[in-house]
Amino acid sequence: MVAYYIWVIIDFAFTVYKYMLIAYVLMSWVPQMRETAIGQLLERLVEPYLAPFRRFVPTLGFIDISPIVAWFALYFAHLGLFSLFRMLF
Repeated sequence: MVAYYIWVIIDFAFTVYKYMLIAYVLMSWVPQMRETAIGQLLERLVEPYLAPFRRFVPTLGFIDISPIVAWFALYFAHLGLFSLFRMLF
């Protein structure tokens, strides 16, 4: 029973972070939004995760695809953790 609640918390954290990543990318279309308190908070929470992907994923012209790769990496980590959790419990 405790394992279920742990999984619910982990699942919720992954889901929230995925939405934060999407919101951060959408905020890039409106530069003034990054200057707000929420924009700065998202930047502090998301940029450390995106930084390694930006070093290795090339841009396509003016389009930065590293957030897409980062989102998929987070998605597959979520699936992998779920599979591992199911095997253990």
